[in-house]
Amino acid sequence: MRVFNLPDLGEGLQEAEIVEWHVKPGDSIESDQAMVSVETDKAIVEVPAPYTGKVEKLFGDPGTKIHVGAPLIGFEGAVADTGTIVGDLATKKSTVKAAQAKATTEVKATPAVRALARSLNVDLASVEPTGPGGTATSEDVKRAARGDGSRKDAPSPQRGMRSSMARNMALAHQEVAAVTVIDDADVEHWPKGTSALARLARAIIVAAKAEPGLNAWYDAKADARTVREEVDLGVAVDLPDGLLVPVLRNAHRVGSEDLARELEQLVAKARERSLSPEMLRGATITLSNFGAIGGRYASPMVVPPQVAILGAGRIERRAVVSKEGEIVAHRVLPLSLTFDHRAATGGEGARFLNAVKADLQG
Repeated sequence: MRVFNLPDLGEGLQEAEIVEWHVKPGDSIESDQAMVSVETDKAIVEVPAPYTGKVEKLFGDPGTKIHVGAPLIGFEGAVADTGTIVGDLATKKSTVKAAQAKATTEVKATPAVRALARSLNVDLASVEPTGPGGTATSEDVKRAARGDGSRKDAPSPQRGMRSSMARNMALAHQEVAAVTVIDDADVEHWPKGTSALARLARAIIVAAKAEPGLNAWYDAKADARTVREEVDLGVAVDLPDGLLVPVLRNAHRVGSEDLARELEQLVAKARERSLSPEMLRGATITLSNFGAIGGRYASPMVVPPQVAILGAGRIERRAVVSKEGEIVAHRVLPLSLTFDHRAATGGEGARFLNAVKADLQG
């Protein structure tokens, strides 16, 4: 049997969870034909067949986690796979939706449990599984039959994006010497319909030019900072499954009039889970517009190797003192800049935030 191992999915991802097999033992498939959909920390991707052949064995059912380099599928033959590397695997919108839909409706259960469900007239899709690996147990089925409902208090292991977020946040908290500075920008003059996200992005681009030390990467092992000329802007996107940070590549080259459109498309792709791995790596600085949801100030987390992240709170009307010394009500945008004090000084952080504020108020 020729064994094909789970390939390198990029960005240092170490494992993936099987969502849906598109083949079964005995099937003949062509090279590059989609074999299986797997979910990583970042997205759902299709793994193509490495060559033409006949499927002999599948190494895992839907829901199984497989480490990179571990057996994924076996083909008839006598040559073992030596660890194929597949570059950036394409993510397709239709595949994502179909795979997610199937993943949410199928429940793993033994034949005995399925028979019990049929005898009690219980739809397994409505059962909250509490067994190992998300498997429905006989008690789960009996509880559903009694009408007790699902066990909302049952512990559920975090997977996919939430699992990735937990690891990244723990690493950031342990490693980064985080400092947060806050300020407010008076945006009363913004025309109606102004995209706050686009204006914030433009302000970061301007500030990165004025104080480039925060648009940088820091290597803790080498104690070395690399100041980046290009602004590859990460944009935090809140999703039901967790947090994604797609990257607007070369944001400094996008015209002000095009920023809103480019950012809207980026956020839409994140919500559709149709981002390629390349669109999720290499940010030089990040923007978190959490105010679109709620909140005024925050201490957003800097994820290495980045040096800084700008958080924007909820725009609200507040009393301010005008140039004429009068108290008036203006729209105010709260700003929170967190930076890694190992790589940037307080002065650099303050000057960066001043440049952001000046552009927003300009």
